[in-house]
Amino acid sequence: MLALLAYLLTAAAVGIFGYRGFELFKKISAGQSDPTRFDNKSKRLKNMLVEVLSHTKMLNFTVTGIAHWFVMIGFGALLGTLVTAYFQLTNPAWTLPLIGHFIGYELFVEFIAAATGVGIVALIGIRQFTRVFRKGRKSRFFGSGNKKAYYVEATILAVVFCVFSLRGLEGALAGVASWNWHYAISYPAVLFFSDYSTAQIENLIKTIAFTKITVSMAWFIVVGINLTMGIAWHRFLAFFNIFFKRNPSKLNALGPLPVMLSHGKEINFEDPKEDDVFGIGSAADISWKGLLDMSTCTECGRCQSQCPAWHTDKPLSPKLLIMAMRDHALAKVGTEAASATKIVGNAHENAISLDVLWSCTTCGACVEECPVDIEHVDHIVNMRRFQVLVESEFPTELGNTFRNLEKAGNPWGANRTDRDAWIKEVDFPVTVIDSVIPEDVEYLFWVGCAGAYEERAKKTTKAVAELLYMSGVSFGVLGKRETCTGDPARRSGNEFLYQILSRENIETLQETFGTRGVKKVVVTCPHCFTTIGRDYKQQGFELQMVHHTQLLNQLVKEGKLKPIAPAKADAKKLTYHDPCYLGRHNQIYEPPRELLESAGVEVSEMPRNKERSFCCGAGGGRMWMEEKIGERINLNRVDEAIATGAEEVAVGCPFCRVMVSDGMVAKNSSVEVLDVAQIMLRSVKRSG
Repeated sequence: MLALLAYLLTAAAVGIFGYRGFELFKKISAGQSDPTRFDNKSKRLKNMLVEVLSHTKMLNFTVTGIAHWFVMIGFGALLGTLVTAYFQLTNPAWTLPLIGHFIGYELFVEFIAAATGVGIVALIGIRQFTRVFRKGRKSRFFGSGNKKAYYVEATILAVVFCVFSLRGLEGALAGVASWNWHYAISYPAVLFFSDYSTAQIENLIKTIAFTKITVSMAWFIVVGINLTMGIAWHRFLAFFNIFFKRNPSKLNALGPLPVMLSHGKEINFEDPKEDDVFGIGSAADISWKGLLDMSTCTECGRCQSQCPAWHTDKPLSPKLLIMAMRDHALAKVGTEAASATKIVGNAHENAISLDVLWSCTTCGACVEECPVDIEHVDHIVNMRRFQVLVESEFPTELGNTFRNLEKAGNPWGANRTDRDAWIKEVDFPVTVIDSVIPEDVEYLFWVGCAGAYEERAKKTTKAVAELLYMSGVSFGVLGKRETCTGDPARRSGNEFLYQILSRENIETLQETFGTRGVKKVVVTCPHCFTTIGRDYKQQGFELQMVHHTQLLNQLVKEGKLKPIAPAKADAKKLTYHDPCYLGRHNQIYEPPRELLESAGVEVSEMPRNKERSFCCGAGGGRMWMEEKIGERINLNRVDEAIATGAEEVAVGCPFCRVMVSDGMVAKNSSVEVLDVAQIMLRSVKRSG
């Protein structure tokens, strides 16, 4: 009777799960086409296997990562015990053919079951500790479907209990009288059941085997019914989501913003079509990869725990945003309502509110932390694209920024003729390239808008230029021929304006480098570094980009720059702030630190550093928007810098310099903010 019930339950569970799984596949497949995900298949497969099997991203949270690895392995490795349970319903002594009594297999099963049990208990403890001691918004589980998680955790615990109970009963049935490697861990259970009669042991084996099957099949039914149960579905979808991430050669999914696709083809902004889809306005506009992202979300909150907007009481949580998009999209996609209901708008009527959408700094902390490589930033920018290009609904301040970019070629609206005014302020020659770069000029120095116009950033520009001059490196600048790279426009959703600015720059750069094979460009701004070096590749134009900290560090190693450490009496304690677009987006962490070390500076790291650096608040166009909700992001970062006891803060980005400097002023702090290049110049000049 138990066997028949188990077989019927299994048939129902497999049927429900299979049918609902196919429904989920159809919903995801109904998303907009994205043909960019099918290149480099071997590289994608290798990256997916490495990331999954080594748990690369999960180990950012070490204890959690180790515990989760064993739980993940247990899900597949204990399948043999489930198969055995079906046959034990009719023959309690049944074991898997050939390997059933093999000592290696039995020891493996017991070890994995024990590790899975310890792992799931650890994860339960971490969840409870986090909820109790980090209440409300401080908990990364705030807003997650905790009841779903408890159900999954309880299921795993029940399965582990059944495995060890069955192992104990199997040993008792076999008459095991002393400890041996076949029952290395389950021997206490063998002893517990050894006094039972053979009939009692056989009945218990049938009962617990049936319980194990029931618990397992109930899980498949519950998961099948609830397609938004990412805490369970990620077990099947994560492999595909990682495989199809847009940058298979990186451990995270950051990189250039995706090109704007419409019906599977890149939009031609010079001749757009009437039926072109501009960004994400409704569920019908989301790509299949976007829907896969949302369905894979585990609600673990790692993204939320690192988000600068969430940490400063903004309404944006990358986790809650993905969950809201998922619930909205999976309910609408494939129906007539998919294109009829806007996804962004009023907080009470739409999935995503405008305040949520415009709180993002595109710092990439969410993408860096996500263990299943969800591309939060891309979805946010795609929704911004729709708001800007279709709805014309965006923060008022951005309207002025867009006009300045269009008319003056810089977000400040400064006069184009003043772009090279900084050259008059230095006492060494600077080559201005009027047309084609001379053969004896090795590097083009891309100054950038901030480096040309903003007074604090201009100090960085002049320091870099002087260091290059002192080292004997030949460089030239474009002067008035430069214009904004388009980063503020693109990250704010104005793709049309970005296309205009990028094409203008590409034409200028093509004319400048002519037929030169290696095109070397040095920049001080990580935003320019990313946009020119990565985004411009989408238009078929490639350069050899180098950040000024990389080049200066190379020059020190080559002996072309010789920094001198300060006397102990003059030494100042310093902390370094990692810019998001230099660090997370481009993995450049060591060159700035090596430069500071070579200058003899004592660096006291802030708690949040390198890949977990806290944003200054300027990225994603936020530099040009008022911060009206919650605490200012730059003040949060400044508090952390001041707490180190540092007298100086070193930065490697002009936007960071502005935001951190303004934060120090707001805090009435005497801590000075300098670019790494200025500290290096100060050190080199000590030698006279």
